Amino acid sequence: MSVERSDAMITRLESELEERNAFIQGTIAAAQDADRDLSDNETELIVSARSRVDAVQSQLDTLHDTRTSMTKARERAQQVQRELSRMRNEVDNGPVEYRSAGAYALDMYRSALGHRDASERLEVFHRAADHQKTGDSEGVIPDPVIGEVINFIDAARPIVGAFGPRPMPSATWHRPRVTQHASVAAQGTAGGAGDEKLELVSQKMTISRLTAEAVTYGGYVNVSRQSIDFSQPQVLDLIINDLAAQYAIETEAATAAALATTGTTAVGYGTGTPTPEVVAAALWEAAAVAYTAVRGQGRLVLAVAPDVLGTFGPLFAPVNPQNAQGSGFSAGQFGQGGMGGISGISTVMSSGLASGEAFVFSTAALEVYEQRVGSLQVVEPSVLGVQVAYAGYFTPLTIEDGGIVPLTATA
Repeated sequence: MSVERSDAMITRLESELEERNAFIQGTIAAAQDADRDLSDNETELIVSARSRVDAVQSQLDTLHDTRTSMTKARERAQQVQRELSRMRNEVDNGPVEYRSAGAYALDMYRSALGHRDASERLEVFHRAADHQKTGDSEGVIPDPVIGEVINFIDAARPIVGAFGPRPMPSATWHRPRVTQHASVAAQGTAGGAGDEKLELVSQKMTISRLTAEAVTYGGYVNVSRQSIDFSQPQVLDLIINDLAAQYAIETEAATAAALATTGTTAVGYGTGTPTPEVVAAALWEAAAVAYTAVRGQGRLVLAVAPDVLGTFGPLFAPVNPQNAQGSGFSAGQFGQGGMGGISGISTVMSSGLASGEAFVFSTAALEVYEQRVGSLQVVEPSVLGVQVAYAGYFTPLTIEDGGIVPLTATA
């Protein structure tokens, strides 16, 4: 179908569309002027006219799409033909060289105005130009180091903090401990009048002592002076901070190991996935054991390993009814330190504990002693270096083994 014939058909259909629309509007106007509804015959005529309108509109859409496609194809064919003709007639005049930046700018201006010669010169110039890449400019491209040093380490000491470090008095020291109390009982059989003048009960008070010795923790690094002078951020500060963090991790682990040496019978909180009631019952049982050992001295703390917190946490929501077993836990605050409480017992998570470990303990059942030496530095002139160390003395001392109660995933 030629473009002229398609245009003629479009014109005819558009005229018919106008006629059908005028007929429909006229029929509706006649009924409106007479202040009446459309008759059955008028309704049938309008429906028939509307059907024809839909059919005409569908044909017009098809014809419009066809004409648009044909027009685009013809224009594209003309563009290709013009380009082929230009390439056949184009003469290679060699590379284009501009005498100055102004000459180049002038061609840019003329090309924008539509000058063909200027556009062709610019095309040849850019096609022949050598490309400058980053590999050719390494001498002027900076190599930045941005932000703080990424160092995934948690140097918190929640268990040590729960006990509270005490000053270390000496290399070796002793803690007095009552192992046998004096005795008091009713005189005679019942302490009545018939028991007068009978001998009272007597038992000596025995005081033994616990012995502790300072344990040294430390480490050092030998750093070149050049590393210190030219590093950014300052490498010496990073090393000292890292040594201090490692010291904290080791001393927390030593305290956790002291808890694990307890001989107290473990309390089970059930196998598989426990319930809040079972966990709370286990804590109450452990609290009773700890109280019996230390007679209420200190305060009770529940220390758990990361995986145990992952087991206990979902059992106690942070938003609870009034009869909840604890204040609940929030996964968004997962980390070392205080996490919440169960049945009034403060709960701390420590990565110093081994997988699956959990303990209910009284803070009176164990003591920790510490004296930090801190950082030490010595210059090595012969090798132009600095030797830096970090050290401290740290000792956990178990006072009452029965005040430390393990919790295990057993029935």
